[in-house]
Amino acid sequence: MILTVTLNPSVDRALEVDELLRGAVLRAADSHIDPGGKGVNVSRALLANGVRSTAVVPAGGAEGEQLVDLLKGEGVDLVAVPITGRTRSNITVAEPDGTVTKINEAGPVLSTAEFAQVSDAVLAAALEADWVVICGSLPPGPSVRAFAALCERLVSAGARLAVDSSGPALLAGVDAGAALVKPNREELAEAVGAELTTLGDVLDACDRLRKAGAGTVLASLGADGAVLVEESGVLAGISPVTTPRSTVGAGDALLAGFLAAGARGETALIEGLAWGAAAVSLPGSRMPRPQDLDRTTVRLDTHPDPSRPISPH
Repeated sequence: MILTVTLNPSVDRALEVDELLRGAVLRAADSHIDPGGKGVNVSRALLANGVRSTAVVPAGGAEGEQLVDLLKGEGVDLVAVPITGRTRSNITVAEPDGTVTKINEAGPVLSTAEFAQVSDAVLAAALEADWVVICGSLPPGPSVRAFAALCERLVSAGARLAVDSSGPALLAGVDAGAALVKPNREELAEAVGAELTTLGDVLDACDRLRKAGAGTVLASLGADGAVLVEESGVLAGISPVTTPRSTVGAGDALLAGFLAAGARGETALIEGLAWGAAAVSLPGSRMPRPQDLDRTTVRLDTHPDPSRPISPH
């Protein structure tokens, strides 16, 4: 079982428009409401492909009730921790050329007592988990020190910890000795304090995180695919998408596929890239199902060229 933790989940409304025009009255060609948050998406993707997962989320207010209802409606095994604040709502606007505009609320403040309750729920559920995956941004309230303490407690308890976050939270996971971290290009650049313009820059940054404590680094690079830096070596891969619809949740699907396939080596990277590409081909934050996957489009490079430039976005 893969346990996911989303400290700042959301209810996501996705709208598809012909063109986003500021100040205009627009009609949506299509709309979707999905449970949101990076860890939530990982659980949804795993479930859609027959992999057992449990999601831990703090939930409060009418939006929190809606989040719980949406997750239960999809059959997600759920541990919902009640909080006094209101679960946030996010809006995504997607255009036909694949351009996505997101408006995210900050999320509710978690008190020290509420974060402690969430931590206790995570530690209890982790006893039966093969992986504990903490994803997304920290909500207002908990300190980085409190988050780091949770990571350290999980690692000390013998959990295989994966962290997909940014800024100090990502570095806290690295320092705690997370078995896996999954930054995107921007998060990786921020973590090492350097501009990443070539594949070599990315590989060097991943190696720095490994030397700082992370076991494996899986870096998602958007249209440039992903790189995997682990003890056994380095891999790069790409899975082109002919008709992109939404990039929301693509990195989460990548991580879910990678974990589902064993979180190691070529097989796992191929699976992750196939899941991520399928998510880009779907509207809103829908997660791919088996019939959406096409592993034949994935191309791996066991000796990636460090001079290869990567796109800025």
